[in-house]
Amino acid sequence: NLNNFLYNTYSNYKPDLIILGHADKISNHTLNKIRAENPNIKIAQWFLDPLIVNGPDYKKNQSRFLDKYEVCDANFLTTYPKAINFLKNRNSCYFIPNPADSSMEVLNNSSKNCKNDIFFALSHGVHRGTLKSGKTDERVEVLKKIMRNKDIKYDFYGIENIQPIWAENFIKRISNSKMGLNLSRGKPTKYYSSDRIAQFVGNGLVTFIHKDTKYEDFFSKDEMVFYKNTDDLIKKILSIKKNDNLRKKIARKGKYKYLKYFNSKLVADYILKKTFNLKYKNKFKWEIKS
Repeated sequence: NLNNFLYNTYSNYKPDLIILGHADKISNHTLNKIRAENPNIKIAQWFLDPLIVNGPDYKKNQSRFLDKYEVCDANFLTTYPKAINFLKNRNSCYFIPNPADSSMEVLNNSSKNCKNDIFFALSHGVHRGTLKSGKTDERVEVLKKIMRNKDIKYDFYGIENIQPIWAENFIKRISNSKMGLNLSRGKPTKYYSSDRIAQFVGNGLVTFIHKDTKYEDFFSKDEMVFYKNTDDLIKKILSIKKNDNLRKKIARKGKYKYLKYFNSKLVADYILKKTFNLKYKNKFKWEIKS
């Protein structure tokens, strides 16, 4: 039914571009049928899940990405393509950051006092309402080490029977925190982050991210905080906690840069330019080092 619906929609509107976002139930047969009728149509996919060796759902995500890979004119990933070892041809693959949007990132924690020092929400699946019994991952050990430090006031979810939070509850909770921990499952990999990075930085939280993600290519130390291990992370949380003027400065500058250079309009523009092979003079911020 879904494939028939897509084909009928295409037939009615005759679009120039189809963008797939985790469209696992759309078959390549349907896409090839559309392309046979209109050889000039462009097809792209936007893949935001991690493609990290030994990372979460690695084999499943690899299979999902490759399923549409060759039928697409362009493939956009939130993992740096050269860090993905199973890609034989990366010419159609491009890194994109998780976009922020000023209509969505409406908080400004950098300009107010917050009762909690640091926020993190863990889950065992996107928008899954409850924790899976007996399931854990390496992030739990990082969180527990932070929780053992009596000088840090944390607000953590998805751990010790505190259930995950989503949507409006997520925004409401982060509004009370000075800092956010941008911690993803699996080994830190160049440029990969979940979309929590846009929510944290875009809402004015000082954002901590592992050095191995190489986000120092895009942000300076007075816009984002980079840590090398859990002990270093705790040390830097405590340091910024003690200096609220510094906290507000880092958060303010990070928010400004993210919303200016990593916003949804620029990401959409990049997708169009690369998919249609349009020429442009000025590189996008995330292309400078990549």
